Amino acid sequence: MDFGVFLDFIRRRGYSQEETFRESFDLIDLGEEMGLDSVWLGEMHFNPNRSVLSAPIVVASSIATRTKRMRVGMAVQVLPLISPLRIAEEAATVDQISEGRFEFGVGRSGNARAYDIMGVPYEESRERFQEALDIILEAWKGEPFSYHGQFNNIEGATVSPAPYQKPHPPIRLASTTDDSFARVGRLGYPIFLSMRGMDIEDLERNMVDYRKAWKENGHPGDAGDVSVRFPVYIAETEREAMEEPKESIEAYFARMREIFEEGLGRSGSEPAVAREDRVKRLEKLSYGEILETKVIFGTPDRVADRLTQFKETLGLTGFTAELNPGGLLPKEAVERSLKLLTQEVMPAFK
Repeated sequence: MDFGVFLDFIRRRGYSQEETFRESFDLIDLGEEMGLDSVWLGEMHFNPNRSVLSAPIVVASSIATRTKRMRVGMAVQVLPLISPLRIAEEAATVDQISEGRFEFGVGRSGNARAYDIMGVPYEESRERFQEALDIILEAWKGEPFSYHGQFNNIEGATVSPAPYQKPHPPIRLASTTDDSFARVGRLGYPIFLSMRGMDIEDLERNMVDYRKAWKENGHPGDAGDVSVRFPVYIAETEREAMEEPKESIEAYFARMREIFEEGLGRSGSEPAVAREDRVKRLEKLSYGEILETKVIFGTPDRVADRLTQFKETLGLTGFTAELNPGGLLPKEAVERSLKLLTQEVMPAFK
């Protein structure tokens, strides 16, 4: 099973932007040293007090040059916001620089505010996403092509460089709504999941749709390729593991509730009833329920047991740890958690 970490370059209270970049790169360097398989990058716009990761492709290029072994992936590149030709060029460039250590996770994001500021109608996000992905795949063939769609009109383009990996880097689609799982399985793409708006029961139910669509459409294997992102905190004792991250993880899910509330009634998001249900569940979410259904906190043994359970029930092929989602944990605690993950948990799954 692949072990990675997710980073969105969270800006701590009182930290400068320079300090934020330095802390995140320190964690990446530690991951490379500790034998971590991969690092996955988010994409966040117009929120300077929260994150400095507005240009993840640029950051991915930096990671590719400062590491020799670890893979770097997008989690995710928001396709509808900029030119798909530009994305194709930049992603292929990172793939070349990393010599094939790049993975291309894509999605359309639930952050309607970024669309508003960039002047892109969020209600068009589904159609724009599919059109952009089609263009990128065509561009990566390295041959002249034209494309005439609803949002893009391209004549005689030849993208250079072509990707290092042939025919292209692995593509992984993010799924955050119930109706997207079967679509991803039908298309035959690896899937990338998170615990932001779903819990374990939601994932187990939706994975049935993904696997069914995968098999019905003749893709190889029985279960597809499934990677899940979990908030993770590991400590030497159970008490430390449960008590130390409480404030930070509660702040994280409070923020998730606000994001889902902002999207209520917006065309292009998931059905209103489903989104309202997510908001209500997050409003009532207790810390005990967070521990039970949305995170993996504990000693190394407990974390390994939970991962074994999820590997069996969800068919995991990849696991991505979000080590400080609320942004309130001390740097030392985050680094300790990563060391325990790589040294005491990861070896059992290799």
